[in-house]
Amino acid sequence: MSMKVRIDKERCIGAGQCVLRAPEVFGQDEEYGTVVLLQEIPPASSQDKVRMAANFCPAQVIGFDE
Repeated sequence: MSMKVRIDKERCIGAGQCVLRAPEVFGQDEEYGTVVLLQEIPPASSQDKVRMAANFCPAQVIGFDE
């Protein structure tokens, strides 16, 4: 099943929980520390990590469609 990830960069507080849980999908902007989406459509092997990152995000800026 294909997943499409979206982020709300404007609301991101730079906690980095997404990067810790799915570094192949999420990065952090070097200047501001906010989330950078590296893979809008992650491989099946990363989808559980994306779900976990969304759950752990304190600002709840990660969404996805399946």
